[in-house]
Amino acid sequence: MNGLPRRVLRAPWELLKRRFGWLVLYELRNKVLLAPTARRLRRVEDAETARLARVLGRRPAARVATVIATHRRPEPLLRAVRSALAQTVTDQVVIVVDDGAGLPELPQDPRLFAVSLARNTGVAGVVRNVGIRLTDSAYVAFLDDDNLWEPDHLEAALAALEASGGPDAVYTALRRVRPDGSDMDVLSVPFDRRRAAHQAFLDTNAFVARRVPALRFSRLRRTPEVLPREDWELIRRYGRGHRVAHLARPTVRYLVNPGSFYTAWRDPAIQD
Repeated sequence: MNGLPRRVLRAPWELLKRRFGWLVLYELRNKVLLAPTARRLRRVEDAETARLARVLGRRPAARVATVIATHRRPEPLLRAVRSALAQTVTDQVVIVVDDGAGLPELPQDPRLFAVSLARNTGVAGVVRNVGIRLTDSAYVAFLDDDNLWEPDHLEAALAALEASGGPDAVYTALRRVRPDGSDMDVLSVPFDRRRAAHQAFLDTNAFVARRVPALRFSRLRRTPEVLPREDWELIRRYGRGHRVAHLARPTVRYLVNPGSFYTAWRDPAIQD
């Protein structure tokens, strides 16, 4: 009997989760509780975009812009930058946006631009939004400073996007690796907004999208304990009015931090 009241109290929550998805409900809670931080950070984002636009003097333009957000990871950042510059698609600009910690010396390449925010925001969405807004391109791709792309990542994505009747955005499969460099698994899930309400399988390191107004990240201050992440929010929201497709090719080497949240999903049809 002691457990009955608890089950009764939880019943409405369980029904809501089944109907709408726990990730959707958590995000609704986030928007209510964290809205004040988003309003303030929008002002910070606007000011930093204007300041850094003056520093750059022009918006770097290409077929695709790759945005790399970074903070205090100099050696992984260098590897990420090199993997972006090594893409078979050369008509791109790579913009590194540092979240107020300072930048290491980066490779000399006319396609590479690097800027630093005046102070640390601690909000990945704001850092990435600055990178989006400072560039001019038909498509935008994202790479975190501790992950890597296979050389044909952009080529595969753009081939799908520019095909006749192609989607507005694609995301490839993730080959997830442990900190020691060994392979853990491959995460490859076809896009389904309903499924995404219940499972966290969307990640912007694999996401390449047509530049449209919906291509902006949440500005909520998401501490590591806040779920869902801004990657999930962006892709699911983008998919509300734009067609998103999945490419079941692992073109991203994604570092899994054992201390972070990640889905344990695995597709047995994908072999390592």
